[in-house]
Amino acid sequence: MTIFARLPHPAPTPADARAAVLAAPGFGTNFTDHMITIDWSEAVGWHNATLGPRRPIALDPAASVLHYAQEIFEGLKAYPTADGGITLFRPEANAARFNASARRLAMPELPDGLFVDACRELVLADRDWVPTQDGASLYLRPFMIATEAFLGVRPAKAYKFIVIASPAGNYFKSGAPAVSIWVSQYTRAAPGGTGAAKCGGNYAASLVPQAEAMAKGHDQVVFLDAAEHQWVEELGGMNLYFVFADGTMITPPLSGTILPGITRDSLMALAREEGLTVREERYSLPQWRADAASGHLLECFACGTAAVVTSVGQVTEGDASFTIGGGGPGQVAGKLKERLVAIQRGAAPDPHGWVMRVA
Repeated sequence: MTIFARLPHPAPTPADARAAVLAAPGFGTNFTDHMITIDWSEAVGWHNATLGPRRPIALDPAASVLHYAQEIFEGLKAYPTADGGITLFRPEANAARFNASARRLAMPELPDGLFVDACRELVLADRDWVPTQDGASLYLRPFMIATEAFLGVRPAKAYKFIVIASPAGNYFKSGAPAVSIWVSQYTRAAPGGTGAAKCGGNYAASLVPQAEAMAKGHDQVVFLDAAEHQWVEELGGMNLYFVFADGTMITPPLSGTILPGITRDSLMALAREEGLTVREERYSLPQWRADAASGHLLECFACGTAAVVTSVGQVTEGDASFTIGGGGPGQVAGKLKERLVAIQRGAAPDPHGWVMRVA
């Protein structure tokens, strides 16, 4: 276990104000009292692990992150259990993905145990911020930024790892049982790029197409491949699954342009346990349209840490739209979500050893 220095909080949030936030937490707009910080330098390595009050970060205007975008992040949740405990779901998988992103962005790797310890310490410090209503959780955002002050294109020699937390409700504000998605003409990632890394630049590049989708009345944007612009890859922040009438389920393969989602991987295992034949293979937009029209495609759903599992009801490209199934929530999506959430919250057996009990 890592030893964290503990700084006192001068003015923690009053209990009544915290209760008001937890009654309607929203997503990503309210934050807990504390944060974790750990520094890295070329000379010392990782050091100065600290749990302290959440507060602004002091950065030199020449800090490398501001000019060359050396920044990565993760997203995971702490879940309340029926007996008053708290769990984390597969935090070691987040740690492994964090380090994969670090390698791609020429940043120092953080030991997996230190990543997990940092998340655990913050949850324990802010356990009163974990919401208890159905579907709610405490969202954790570990991230790393380059802090060395210099102007020059090379990897920085100083970094800061930080974990903050935010009580979270539903990701989609509409609360719709199935979302509508817009096929973007923009490209999210290309072979050899950073599509498989969880770095801020990927998301910055998705903001214009996401805004375009929302302006046209859709909830999310879906990206196609960069080379042929016909193969489905992923949404702006979620992986995709397709469920067919013959009992098969496919998801686009991890070819270096798609983020390796932890929810994606978990659902693959659960779907196989439900008797579905799950394959990772390419799926084209024309085939998607044809399978929806013929009824061979029963349902499609998006998945990710933030939204968990969300059915896709309608897809639009230009002036043409098509509906998947009845346009509402899918049975397979619903069953897989129910199983996953039950495991995450300690309400069902965990044969895979995914759940870490924090409190």
